[in-house]
Formats: sequence, C-alpha cells, structure tokens
Amino acid sequence: MTTSADCYTCVQEAAGGNAPPWQRIAADEYWRVAHAFNSAVPGWLVLVPRRHVTALAALTDAEAAALGTWQVRLSRALARVLGCQKTYVAQFAEADGFAHVHFHVVPRPPDLGRDLRGPRIFQLLGVAPADRVGEEEMTRLAAELAAQISPRRAAAGR
Repeated sequence: MTTSADCYTCVQEAAGGNAPPWQRIAADEYWRVAHAFNSAVPGWLVLVPRRHVTALAALTDAEAAALGTWQVRLSRALARVLGCQKTYVAQFAEADGFAHVHFHVVPRPPDLGRDLRGPRIFQLLGVAPADRVGEEEMTRLAAELAAQISPRRAAAGR
C-alpha cells in the first residue's frame, strides 16, 4: 500500500494492530473504518482508503465499487447501535494533515437541535478535549459497531 509519512491517516494505517481499537473498527482490502478522534458525537465514523490518495477521482475502480457498500453498511450499523434514523456522509479532505480522502459517516442523534443539523453538524468536530467522545467510549462503540459490520451480517444484507 502507498502511504505518506506526513499524513495522519497513513500513520494510523501503518500502526496496524498497534493502533487503538477505535482506529480499526473494520477494514477490507481497500477501506478502513475509524471513529473520529475529535468529535462530540458518539459514533462519528471516518471511512478511509487504505492507500494514500488525495482526490476522489484518483480512487481505483475497485475502491470506488466498494465505497457505496461501505457507506450503507456503516449507516445500518450506526442505526442498530445508536438508534439514529439518519446518517450524514461528507467528503472534503482539505484540513492540514488530512488531505487523504476520507468520508465522514455521521449519525444524526434524534435529539440534535435544528441549529446543528445538516452541514452544521461539523461544529461538533474539532471540539475541545473536554467535549470529545472519550477513548473508553470510542473503544466500546468500536466493538459494538464491528460486530454489526461483520462479514456474516453483510452477506445477509442486514
């Protein structure tokens, strides 16, 4: 896999089994799922290509073919684990150190105020450490979500 030493996503990919469980919720040959580390929303997931790529158009056909399936699988898992009725999916890859293509798959909590719905939910990313979902909670959610994303469940289309 092609990686970049100055890319946060690539550094986490290279850590492999040494990365925390919330950095490796699920993966296949092309994609890896992590919990966002600086979010106030439990279950805010990030879907990242396992090779370094900085533009959506640079995805291979195989990566692109798997992308939609991953987004639906993650949305279903978030609905089962968190009870959200909607998930938001967004891709920008513009922040310094985060140019690696990545998709935010964000559960919309049922009690989320209207002032934070839609793209305004990004106000809940990059929050102060005291407002972030803690590592213990991210690890707990990682285990629950991983069980929901299992290949057996995916094969059953559930």
